[in-house]
Amino acid sequence: MNQVQNFTKGFIKDNPVFILLLGLCPTLAVTSTAFNGLGMGLATTFVLVMSNVVVSMVKNLIPDKVRIPAFIVVIASFVTIVELTMQAYLPALFESLGIFIPLIVVNCVVLGRAEAFASKNNVWSSIVDGMGMGLGFAFALTLLGAVREILGSGAIFSFKFIEGDGILVFILSPGAFIVLGYLIAIMNRFKKA
Repeated sequence: MNQVQNFTKGFIKDNPVFILLLGLCPTLAVTSTAFNGLGMGLATTFVLVMSNVVVSMVKNLIPDKVRIPAFIVVIASFVTIVELTMQAYLPALFESLGIFIPLIVVNCVVLGRAEAFASKNNVWSSIVDGMGMGLGFAFALTLLGAVREILGSGAIFSFKFIEGDGILVFILSPGAFIVLGYLIAIMNRFKKA
């Protein structure tokens, strides 16, 4: 598979949220706004790329018996960097995302790519794969957050463009399920075309 296909598969063909249905806990929990979705998506992308790089570099040094625990330690190290950086420089986003930042450690997208791809490929391919899957994940979270924010409050990225209140259910948890269901259906329609 060439590098362009490897990069773009995370957006449509193997989108972690809309096609593979991975990482749904943060997807549903933090996407009440487009800003939250983008913040969580970019944090996850950073962790995914950096952990892919390290796993790809040390794959031959890790014994098979401790492979998964070693990957989790690598991922947890980068999650800690993201968490502390966000806490220092983006405190509002840090407060908004809350417990879901440390939960990036157990996100199936990150661990799955470390196991299925980075542990079997070179560093450059692992970077491209991490960027593609990470940005596909960020795209999905931002899109879900944007739709929920538009329908729920008539705004996008906190810019209000519709007077009055929106439909409250879209800001609440049930709205996440409703919007995600419709977005998955739309993505499946495009995938079949």
